[in-house]
Amino acid sequence: MVTIFQEEILDMKISVRDFIDNKVDLYADQIEREDKIPEEIIALSKEMGLFGLSIPEEYGGLGLNMVGKCGIYEELGRTSNGYTTLIGAHTGIGSVGIVELGNEEQKRRYLPKMATGEYIGAFALTEPSAGSDATALQTTAVRKGDKFILNGSKHYITNAPEAQVFTVMAVTDKSKGAKGITSFIVEKDFKGLVIGKHEEKMGLRGSHSAEVFFEDCEVPIENVLGEEGLGYVNALKILANGRAGLAARNLGSCQKLLEMSIRYASERTQFGKPIIEQQIIQHYLAEMALDIESLRALTYHVANLVDSGKKVIKEAAMVKLLGSEVYNRIADKAVQIHGGIGYIREYPIERYYRDARITKIYEGTSEIQKNIIASQLIKEFNKYSQVRS
Repeated sequence: MVTIFQEEILDMKISVRDFIDNKVDLYADQIEREDKIPEEIIALSKEMGLFGLSIPEEYGGLGLNMVGKCGIYEELGRTSNGYTTLIGAHTGIGSVGIVELGNEEQKRRYLPKMATGEYIGAFALTEPSAGSDATALQTTAVRKGDKFILNGSKHYITNAPEAQVFTVMAVTDKSKGAKGITSFIVEKDFKGLVIGKHEEKMGLRGSHSAEVFFEDCEVPIENVLGEEGLGYVNALKILANGRAGLAARNLGSCQKLLEMSIRYASERTQFGKPIIEQQIIQHYLAEMALDIESLRALTYHVANLVDSGKKVIKEAAMVKLLGSEVYNRIADKAVQIHGGIGYIREYPIERYYRDARITKIYEGTSEIQKNIIASQLIKEFNKYSQVRS
């Protein structure tokens, strides 16, 4: 798959791999203990342009296409998933909406600062009563003069404690259902926006999530993102666009787990020989490698479709589902290969195992991805049947 990358992306992958393996990974244990990404790592990430992966060059970013971004995400996935999530959520769902849907004034106002990491982006869709069912939003936006007044709350919002810019979905016309939802760009300092305490999670240490409250939050009319009433459609587009990127991050973690498992199995001796000579261990490694190559093929296939301007509703759901399932299977096998050491917090295997679990939940649960895939298959079948008849 290396040949799909342009030369400049290959060069960047080498630089990012070196940065991840020889710099960020040295802080992985510290990030896990302190639940904080060191300022030195944040500063170096900014210098490398990692906060501007999705942002066009004219606004100060790197302007990578989806294949290029996936190549970089794959390298980022090799280390602390908390660090990877901070970058991925910002460059993915946190900024893609403004890049794809924003008008020129909005782009010039926000994207240059997001490209440098001065502004961190977040995506605020999920609510206590609206997660998998995104049409059940309760947050409202009522037009008053030259402003919209937002009321309601969001939860599990990644990057919320650090974010300066939120892409927010709110109901502007309840009578229209999904067609009555609108997207807004909301700044952290807007009157009436309150960030709750950051949530303690099973994994993703260093990546912070929190509730976001809107208490008569005043949002200027010029901060409507895209057309009024298309917020639900916008949300689906933003999420679909980011799913290949999430799969690429999972892919990087899986590759790192395989490498660690091969190394450990080569060094660990039982019954007078390295355990890598045991057939069952070899089978585990073979199954891990097969899963990884399957995920790699689908990830870059979907990325190519995105770059070609194709609709990827079904394919994006497939790659998100496969990425989550593969990561969890490989993390489980890695723990099994490492035995007791794989279960101890002093070693990184159990961290990946905990981090893997959220991938079956966030940015669309595995169950919802199956629903999307099935619904698209049915649509395709019905369309084909009509043509044939």
